[in-house]
Amino acid sequence: MHYGGDYYPEQWDRAIWQEDIERMQEAGVTLVTVGVFAWGRIQRREGEFDWDWLDEILDLLHGAGIGVNLATATASPPPWATTAYPQMLPRDREGVVYSPGSRQHYAPTSPEYRRLASDLVATMAARYARHPAVQMWHVNNEYGCHLHHDYSENAERAFRRWLQEKYRDIGTLNARWGTVFWSQGFGSFDEVPLPRHAPYIHNPASELDFRRFTSDALLELFVMERDILRAAGATQPVTTNFMGAFPAADYWRWAQEVDIISDDTYPDPNDPEAYLDSAFTRDLMRSLKPGLPWLVMEQATEAANSRITNAPKAPGQAEALSLQSVGRGADGILFFQWRQSRRGAEKFHSAMLPHAGTDTRIWREVVRLGEALRALPELPAGTSGARIALVFQWDSWWAASSPDLPTVVDYEAHARAWHGAAQQLHLPVDLVRGDEDLSRYDLVIAPSLFLVDDRTAGVLRHYVEAGGHLFVTAFSDVVDADCAFREGGFTVALREVLGIEALEFGALVPPGGDHGPGLDSVTVHTPFGDLRGHTAAEVIRVHGAEVIGRFAGGREVGAPALTRNTFGDGHADYLATVPDASAARAILESLCATLGIESLLDGAPVPFVDASRRGEYVTIINHGGIDATVPISGTDIHTSQPVTQLRLQPYEWAIIRTEEETS
Repeated sequence: MHYGGDYYPEQWDRAIWQEDIERMQEAGVTLVTVGVFAWGRIQRREGEFDWDWLDEILDLLHGAGIGVNLATATASPPPWATTAYPQMLPRDREGVVYSPGSRQHYAPTSPEYRRLASDLVATMAARYARHPAVQMWHVNNEYGCHLHHDYSENAERAFRRWLQEKYRDIGTLNARWGTVFWSQGFGSFDEVPLPRHAPYIHNPASELDFRRFTSDALLELFVMERDILRAAGATQPVTTNFMGAFPAADYWRWAQEVDIISDDTYPDPNDPEAYLDSAFTRDLMRSLKPGLPWLVMEQATEAANSRITNAPKAPGQAEALSLQSVGRGADGILFFQWRQSRRGAEKFHSAMLPHAGTDTRIWREVVRLGEALRALPELPAGTSGARIALVFQWDSWWAASSPDLPTVVDYEAHARAWHGAAQQLHLPVDLVRGDEDLSRYDLVIAPSLFLVDDRTAGVLRHYVEAGGHLFVTAFSDVVDADCAFREGGFTVALREVLGIEALEFGALVPPGGDHGPGLDSVTVHTPFGDLRGHTAAEVIRVHGAEVIGRFAGGREVGAPALTRNTFGDGHADYLATVPDASAARAILESLCATLGIESLLDGAPVPFVDASRRGEYVTIINHGGIDATVPISGTDIHTSQPVTQLRLQPYEWAIIRTEEETS
């Protein structure tokens, strides 16, 4: 179990280094990330490198038994680079050049940036590939974090090359994009623009491909650096830090290229249900590489630095959220950062060693967490035992974000609502792309799966036909992989499976905020109670499905709203609206009762209690502000005593070994 955080020795006098290492040993630190923003310290000018300080700190850390996650330092080009090569700077959608002086000020497709980064990484790898301190490589940092998309000339040239590789000829692109609309047919790939600021909305197919290109361009940078490391003989795992459900990068594709998943996670302490959001992120990270451990690369010990109000974590909350990660498959708990900065843009960001010193709550909690992690038994990797899968696809997210939709479809929020409902019922959930084998799941939920390509349609069809239960909600199966309507109406790819056809979307006013007049919700009568829905009240035509719920109000009062279709040996349900949190929970309770899917706890759901399975171990955490009584049977790993229930104080946790094992 790795424990530690980002360490920036270049920010401190050498006299501090030995004190840092002694404090790290006191806290039980086993791994630190070094060099994330050290490019300017390593390379004062082009072609001149200073490795002496890095040699020294790596040797000191190794001598103290502390491993290093060595960063390639390419996340923030130094001033000499942008002065010599201003063409490497990115541009925003309006064409304005981003200035240097912050971080991430480079166009990912810039040849100059790529050459300089390659030279740096190659020189670093040649020097440290076999250094005994280096246990892992950390490529760049938070790809795309502050700059989701670049609209520079570099990006335009690269986008055109990407399109030419995908479509081969301009006629194919014109046909699949439908460029005849608005007289936008292209004579060559050199005429295809980036979706920059324009009088009105761009072609949704263009926007979708640009998002795909952006993710691929960033991934290409990672692969470039990884391959340089490998060519130099580096055999350590190579990673880069993800950022949860991040909109600019398709992490399913990225997961195939990294050796280990790592994530930066900053839930808002002001939100009492932030633990549900962080549970979603942890389950996503675990699901990206099934069966393998992952690690938390960054989190805050107390307050972060990026919100308008950066609330502190409550006493014990950092430990509780860390154990939430462990319970969901993490084998590493790291923080940003080790020692709190005295200067710079993130000096208010908390750290393991706070500016106020060791006689502080934060330091005592850091030491206690290190002790707790060392005391844990060896936990199996990535085994949640989930019988429920939640389909989460970046393509569908991107396509549903198009401004040409009848209303706002918040794809991520819809997915999080279902996952949150499952967590409130203490039900393990895996996230899936939806185009892989789903046979191990009893229930697959596909919320607002706006884009359904042929492969996904085939997988879902086979899953239901073989006996699975599929639940689909409104705004699903609307477009194909080109963001185009299929021939024959809506819900074409899944029509036979679902036994229904969507005719009209029945857009509702988006919930929350001032979006003008109109209905923002509907009620659906069902056998398991009245459900509240939002976003849509679709008009559907039934083709063999059983109607089990009808709209109770609005324009479609009395019309079918919830259906169930028998297809092969399985069933497929369709809800013609988007359920709110309580409705999603009611639906899950009903489906799980029918399918025999059991909670991790022995009794009724306990508010603000988080439960997750890792093999035979169940981690229980009280994220609420009052004591919680939790019914669960097994052996408490701390006391080695059998239990049938737990009494947990706020942010207290326990790990229970149960008789059940999962694979």
